Amino acid sequence: MTRWLRGVASLASLGLAAWLVVALVPTVGGVAWSAVGAQLRVIGAGTALWLTALWLAGLWAYTYVLTGSLPGLRHTQAFSLNAAGSAVSNVLPFGGAAGVAVTAVMASSWGHSARAITTSALVTGLWNSLSRAALPLLALAVQGAAVLGDGVLIAAVTAAGVLLLAVAVLLRLRWLCKLLGGRAARFLLRLRRQTGQVVRTGWRRMTAGMLAYLLLQGVLLWWCLAAAGVHLGLGPTVAAFAVSRLLTLAVVTPGGVGVTENGTIALLVGLGTPAAPAVAGVLLFAFFTYLVEIPLGGVAWFSWSARRARSG
Repeated sequence: MTRWLRGVASLASLGLAAWLVVALVPTVGGVAWSAVGAQLRVIGAGTALWLTALWLAGLWAYTYVLTGSLPGLRHTQAFSLNAAGSAVSNVLPFGGAAGVAVTAVMASSWGHSARAITTSALVTGLWNSLSRAALPLLALAVQGAAVLGDGVLIAAVTAAGVLLLAVAVLLRLRWLCKLLGGRAARFLLRLRRQTGQVVRTGWRRMTAGMLAYLLLQGVLLWWCLAAAGVHLGLGPTVAAFAVSRLLTLAVVTPGGVGVTENGTIALLVGLGTPAAPAVAGVLLFAFFTYLVEIPLGGVAWFSWSARRARSG
């Protein structure tokens, strides 16, 4: 029964994602698919190669976040972990847990302990969520509240506050351990110790990697929009990127697909951006940050599986 319900939920989530993209995007943008296709057809091979290079550079920058959170992990291994985990998360609704499970299997095959993998997943999750929640605040500083709207700002501040509270609780777990006692208390104390050690030794590398990753993704969004005929200034670009990344935290669809694109399109159209180029640019960005990650992750997984089979 549980497996059946999980399958129904997955199909419903995928159906919702398809409807949000196919049916709702033209409504939100106020443009026909034929006009969007015309904008995408003018993108040349040289521009596509440049966008691909930006996308890959961003993925490589993120390897510093993973190597900082999991000592001993090589950058090539981190690239494979990120690709495989993202592919699973982008296919399955609520796929974050399944993505973590895939990366745990891969990392354990390279000799990393379950405790180290758990700590890495916890720390990188915090770094990702905090950075996405902080982006709208950066957009506020650059552009002003009129662009983002109160709802997005309140959501960002709330998310950042909750995450900071979670960090504070994690670093002050002694009172909780006294309540739990026994094996659970020992597990939490070990987790607290290891998390604190990883943060102390790896925060510079993780923060630099995250900042480089977000910067390259922001540049990728700007170039995707420019390739489709939209030329934004710094403020609107930061605002659009902030809304896009914050909405990826939506878990009702795999990877937040559909929700992210419609929210970003609505913001751009609200700023006065021509509809067809805006929709085309946002969908091009989604192609790199969502769709193409799926086959890349599949290649990474099968490559790891083949090497494991040969070594076994």
